[in-house]
Amino acid sequence: MDYIKENLKEIKDNIRTVCEKQGRDPESVTLIAVTKTIDEAVVNESLKLGIRDIGENKVQEIERKYPAISKGVKWHLIGHLQRNKVKYVIDKVAMIHSVDSLRLAQEIDKRAEGIGLVMDVLLQLNIAREESKFGLDMEELYRLIEDLSRLGHIRVRGLMTMAPFVENPEEVRWVFRKMKDIFEDLKLRDFENIDMEYLSMGMTNDYLVALEEGANMLRIGTGIYGPRDYSK
Repeated sequence: MDYIKENLKEIKDNIRTVCEKQGRDPESVTLIAVTKTIDEAVVNESLKLGIRDIGENKVQEIERKYPAISKGVKWHLIGHLQRNKVKYVIDKVAMIHSVDSLRLAQEIDKRAEGIGLVMDVLLQLNIAREESKFGLDMEELYRLIEDLSRLGHIRVRGLMTMAPFVENPEEVRWVFRKMKDIFEDLKLRDFENIDMEYLSMGMTNDYLVALEEGANMLRIGTGIYGPRDYSK
């Protein structure tokens, strides 16, 4: 576990450095440890190092790991969510990062109402318009927000995106900058149920650039746990 401890320290030091340069409080940045392919025992040990938020891409991974993971951690569903799988995570996750359609939002709203809660969600944008990725374009976003403001059992807390993977993260700085512009624009608008608090962007390869451009929620897996073993 020493390598996880060292990785976490380096990431937190980097967050602190960027935030201090910008006059931001490092505590205002939420670090989500992405636990895809990571064994439950390793996840539980890493929680002892101060991790409070964990993210999973797949519903079945949350279902499998949820009973074995220490209580008190916040779960984030950060991958694409199909409507027929909402019912399996609605009572387990603190936030769904990947809302990209009205029909999905309506299903989340219905399932949340059924168990008496209001689910926090982020709206996923595909700024770079990559065909391989899910997410809204800007025109769809503004139309969708009007509809979501009328749903009573979800609460939009911000935006999420994934930038294209590139060797040099400077090449995708424009993606994060555009996201921040949209985020700030939505903050100025008066919608019911819409609270632009979280800007979820930045992963292991590009989190420093995302942070410099205003991210306050980072999703980091390999940078914490090391390279993935996809044979598991």
